[in-house]
Amino acid sequence: MFRRWFSQTGWRHLVGVAVVIFAAFPLVYVFSASLNPGGTLVTANTLFGNLSLSSYVDLFNRPQQPFAAWYVNTLFIGFSASAGSVLLGALAAYAFSRMRFTGRRFGLITILLVQMFPQLLAMVAIFLLMLSIGEIFPAIGLNSQIGLILVYLGGALGVNTYLMYGFFNTIPTSIDEAARIDGAGHARIFFTIILPLVSPILAVVALLSLVATLSEFVIASVLLRDPERQTLAVGLYQFISQETSQNWSIFAAGAVLAAIIPVALFLALQRYIVSGLVAGSVK
Repeated sequence: MFRRWFSQTGWRHLVGVAVVIFAAFPLVYVFSASLNPGGTLVTANTLFGNLSLSSYVDLFNRPQQPFAAWYVNTLFIGFSASAGSVLLGALAAYAFSRMRFTGRRFGLITILLVQMFPQLLAMVAIFLLMLSIGEIFPAIGLNSQIGLILVYLGGALGVNTYLMYGFFNTIPTSIDEAARIDGAGHARIFFTIILPLVSPILAVVALLSLVATLSEFVIASVLLRDPERQTLAVGLYQFISQETSQNWSIFAAGAVLAAIIPVALFLALQRYIVSGLVAGSVK
């Protein structure tokens, strides 16, 4: 009886437990390191051996390393880039899905091919471009959060458009035709009819864009120079970048606090994630 149960179902439980342990151990270790006042990872090897909130207190009492400002900057940049990615991607996907124009197929293929090359390859070009723009429009140039948001929007537009395009195709065109007979234009159809129907993919794109923005390091470290303008990913690196002043406890505490927002959003939007990713895979 046990062998039959194990061959049919039991081995799946063992695999599930192993995956949960493998995924949860780094999280538990980081949380344990944040509560260890030693400042090194060696002293944190014993999980929850020393418990103290001093790292969390010190995190907000460092004038040269303004964690609170980094947190606010990250939320502003992340939510702005996420909202912009959703809006621009939805507009582009609606155009490719509902309108027929010259170059439509070529545009879709071009978007897909361009996204095969990571944005990191254009880092030098982005830096020089933002430097030149800053000489004319300082508000969106180098060392500007608005400029960084625009860079993120440009990098995410292609993949988001292609992801939404498949979902938009699942919405019957008869809905558009009925609304057009009643006198609705493209703008009204898009904002009042189509967007509510594609809310699952909007939630997925918003969450993916937010997580990618919150964890992005290279572009933010190059474009943002002032400590007061930097994001969490760039700022937290200062705690471990210098060999003589590494403090892994404070770094772990900052990482734990930085993970609260994406985890909360993931739990709130998880019912949209599966439907949003799967529904667009079939036409």
